[in-house]
Amino acid sequence: MIPLQSIGTRAVGWVAVVVALLVPGVVATVLWAPFLAVNRIRSLFATLPPTGKLSPTYVAVAIGASVPYVAGFLAVLAVVDPAGVAWSNAFLTVTLFVSVLYVVGLPVVCILGLPRIGFDWDPTGYGWSTWALLVVGSAWYATLFAVPLVAVSLVLALPGGY
Repeated sequence: MIPLQSIGTRAVGWVAVVVALLVPGVVATVLWAPFLAVNRIRSLFATLPPTGKLSPTYVAVAIGASVPYVAGFLAVLAVVDPAGVAWSNAFLTVTLFVSVLYVVGLPVVCILGLPRIGFDWDPTGYGWSTWALLVVGSAWYATLFAVPLVAVSLVLALPGGY
């Protein structure tokens, strides 16, 4: 009887990990979807591998882009001592680091990196408006994760914390 309970417990654990990794990404995918109204953004996702098609690539990239936030959150829970405001500070640090990386790094990768490795995706020629669009899009994506993580951090920093 014990081995069956052990298998069931492991299965529930794995399902919980998969849900924890996928659900935030799915929510972000839906909330970032209005950016797909812009032809340049559709062109970007349609150009990227593995499929060269808009929908599967968009879903894969949007969910995959959530992994650093989710992994950072889970790493804080696993590694940082919850005493005092340590979790709060760690959540804020992870949020700030990943958000800055996204807002600065994603436009650079998309505009300077992708065309150099053969993914010419911008039909308008990578002008300032493309930079602005990608910075705003990256900032919005980062905001989708930063707001709940900062809210959790603030709650944990209150007297009595959680």
